[in-house]
Amino acid sequence: MGEIKRTLAEMDLITLRDAIAGGDLGIAEVAASFIEVVAERNPQLNAIVRFDEHWVQAQVRELEQRRRAGETLPLLGVPFTVKDTLWIKGRTATQGSRLFADFVAPEDAVAVQRLKQAGALILGHSNSSEFACKGVTTNRLYGATRNPWNLEMTPGGSSGGAAAAVSAGLGAFALCTDGGGSTRRPAAHSGVVGLKPSCGLIPHPTGFQEPLFGNGVIGLMTRRIADLEPLLATLAGAHPCDADTPVGLARESDPIASVAGARIAFSPRFGLDVPVEEDQLEAIAGVASALEHAGAIVEPRDPVWPQGAGEAAFATLQFAGLAALYGDAFQRDAGPFDPDIAAQIEKGLGLSGADVARAYFDRAELYRAMADLFSHCDAVLTPTTPCTAWPHSELGPATIAGQPVSPRGHAVFTPIINHSFHAAVSVPCGIASNGLPMGAQIIVPRFRDARALKIGRVVEETFGAPFARPRWPLT
Repeated sequence: MGEIKRTLAEMDLITLRDAIAGGDLGIAEVAASFIEVVAERNPQLNAIVRFDEHWVQAQVRELEQRRRAGETLPLLGVPFTVKDTLWIKGRTATQGSRLFADFVAPEDAVAVQRLKQAGALILGHSNSSEFACKGVTTNRLYGATRNPWNLEMTPGGSSGGAAAAVSAGLGAFALCTDGGGSTRRPAAHSGVVGLKPSCGLIPHPTGFQEPLFGNGVIGLMTRRIADLEPLLATLAGAHPCDADTPVGLARESDPIASVAGARIAFSPRFGLDVPVEEDQLEAIAGVASALEHAGAIVEPRDPVWPQGAGEAAFATLQFAGLAALYGDAFQRDAGPFDPDIAAQIEKGLGLSGADVARAYFDRAELYRAMADLFSHCDAVLTPTTPCTAWPHSELGPATIAGQPVSPRGHAVFTPIINHSFHAAVSVPCGIASNGLPMGAQIIVPRFRDARALKIGRVVEETFGAPFARPRWPLT
């Protein structure tokens, strides 16, 4: 691969955008470079599962016409991937499921539409676990996605294809989803930035029905914190078909003007009795020290959770949602389903209405616990995950810090934020002793997403920059 093409693949979104806008780079030149990167790197990763060079070039021609016509295109020519759970009009979208192997999207997802309007260039669909309901990215249609930092490892899930793509330079950013950590955890495992926006900040009223009863949001992955800002400027805003996007609220000014003086609750286990690897604990303590050095008031403080917080409620709603959406198809023929997803559907079919109602009551308790925590602080700092990535052939690590864990033991710090509708960003914060990246999770009140980015910038400046690229094995 030529040095210029490699440089473009590693370039952050803002630098690439400005080079195109300023005429230093042509849209066709950028597209050709990324087409070559995908061709050389993706076969090792299986990050992008549907890639059509001719379709990419057709987009380039359309973008050049729009530029000549004088359109304002703030993301002109910036290449990105779209998770295979999101619709691109006229293109196949499968959710990683054999049930949808031949489904063609009748319209764009709102987020896809807004990025198209801004002039961004779609490279293809990134891999996802079936229905985005597993913590590893593998399915019976496309197989497993591999982590660019170690090809034997998973990037996590369900947005593992997105994470691997951004980490390996297959696009400047990725559009994905986060229903329980599906953006943040793969970002942490792959050494990139992953944002779960506040529920309602980015509308998502169209496309596949998600099984998480409002917990799922559009997510974003980038190589730098600053790259999230132009994306949010493009994507955020009310939509008439999405009741969760309140008009005007997202534009209210934040009383926390800087990191200096901000009250940050340092919660290395997030108030949960769970094992965490020592490397993760040391890294997150280093992040806390860096924020203190930047003037933040960092104090140990854990949320006070109701009994059985988080995972039980998350699992119940997911199982029930999967059963409601796909239970009939499963009962007719279980053959097309991933066995792990089939097991979740079976559990969902055995739930009662009272079980689901209790899960909603639990979710309300989680929200109240987070509201109480935010009455004492402006942001919360936790590890994104309690461990680094594990082999892609396994559903989850068997042990963490020497203790046996369930298959969801790696996911303990993220689903609660989906239940509570708050915003959180995962920022790279170092490399563990096994050579794999780690992430720090910064949680903020709903619609204070910009605050998370402000705090995340300090983390990135201290820890993130040296670790933003994998030691790609083929270059």
